[in-house]
Amino acid sequence: MTMRNLFIGIICISLITACNNEKSKPAKQSEVKTFQSARIYLTAKNTGDRLADKGTVKAEPLPQPDEQMAVLFVDPEVKGQTIEGIGGALTDAAAETFYKLPPEKQQEIIRAYYDPEKGIGYSLGRTNINSCDFSSDSYTYVAEGDSSLSTFSLEHDLKYKIPLIKEVLKAVPSLKLFASPWSPPAWMKSNNDMLHGGSLLPQYMHSWARYYVKFVEEYAKQGINIWGLTVQNEPMAVQTWESCIYTAEQERDFVKNFLGPELHKAGLANLHLMVWDHNRGLMYQRAKTVLDDPEAAKYVWGVGFHWYVGNHFDNVRLVKEAYPDKQVLFTEGCGYPFDWKTVTEWKWGEEYALNMIHDLNNGACGWTDWNILLDEKGGPNHVGNYCLAPVIADTRDGSLHYMDSYWYIGHISKFVRPGAIKVLTSSTQDDLPGVSFVNPDGKLVVVILNATESVREVGVWIAGSVFRTSMPERSIATLVF
Repeated sequence: MTMRNLFIGIICISLITACNNEKSKPAKQSEVKTFQSARIYLTAKNTGDRLADKGTVKAEPLPQPDEQMAVLFVDPEVKGQTIEGIGGALTDAAAETFYKLPPEKQQEIIRAYYDPEKGIGYSLGRTNINSCDFSSDSYTYVAEGDSSLSTFSLEHDLKYKIPLIKEVLKAVPSLKLFASPWSPPAWMKSNNDMLHGGSLLPQYMHSWARYYVKFVEEYAKQGINIWGLTVQNEPMAVQTWESCIYTAEQERDFVKNFLGPELHKAGLANLHLMVWDHNRGLMYQRAKTVLDDPEAAKYVWGVGFHWYVGNHFDNVRLVKEAYPDKQVLFTEGCGYPFDWKTVTEWKWGEEYALNMIHDLNNGACGWTDWNILLDEKGGPNHVGNYCLAPVIADTRDGSLHYMDSYWYIGHISKFVRPGAIKVLTSSTQDDLPGVSFVNPDGKLVVVILNATESVREVGVWIAGSVFRTSMPERSIATLVF
């Protein structure tokens, strides 16, 4: 045998051996975690159940569900976005109301919202830069005409808002707090008014960009780290309260030429900067205008949105699909107008749950309610724009009133922790929506909403097993596997 033939023979033997060894290996199986039981928590109308522990339900083998069954199919292997947190806004109104309450009620509020065991575990927050409608008056942090910002002072916030935020931080040191301006100082605007719209004058763009930096730096001196910023609250709304108008191009150019560079120059490149911060309807157009410009997009972490005009849930998904490297975050929503008769109405919690389920299924990485606390008038509010909050305080007698929205939000915020991964959920019933997550500790959380007037038998199907539960009319359930 020639050396050439010997060499070829050795190669062939090696290849045959390798192929045989590969065949002897078992086929790689998908590592699907199996679940044997789930604990159920329930809130239901016309019952005493409020995040009530209803015990456990066991897995039943079910290779193929019947077409008529009400089933939520959950596939933990199909993963979506990572959750930043769920929370509410720490406004002037919330803070002023908080400090009109007796100390024991103040601690009840902190526990109810921020304790993950005894409360609903909020981990995200929002606050206002300068005054907003939910302030007792209009104010800024600088003197009239001070474009150098040499007079910048947090004196106003030190009375109520900063103390409340510090109380929250004692309970949740890891709280992610983002801040939004409703209006620049009046003298920086075209209408010389903090209210009624108007726009930022070109000669003050640099000063206004520096204003955000000063706010973040001065809050840091108070021991409060700002996690994120939005460029402008509701930049397409001329309101009777603090407001300022930006077109999409104006917002893009302000971020690209002023705000983004100033944040980076100040060493604040890690702040989570969000554009839009308004309703879902125009969300895609606003995102596209900014994010298609690479020089603006490089400064932007994500797109904030509200719920006030139409649902348009698909627009959240479209933005996330078009710009997968950016985040979408729900930054504000509330019930309105305020009326004591409506405080006990059951519909509010269902509205929250429906919005949260759809937004999170469509890619939202977090969800932020508006004021955590308001008084017996739905304020304080210096322009009479009174609204609802999940907890209403009657400052006349120090009592607290929990709306059903508090419990419905809690069915997600309490069980879905920061760092959780949203996983695929598919419902066979349009009127039984659900959403699912895998927490950092490996537990699977499934939330189901029944906003119908009927008791519904529902199954959660995972990898050939079903977990059956009965949902009372007008109820929400969380299953923890």
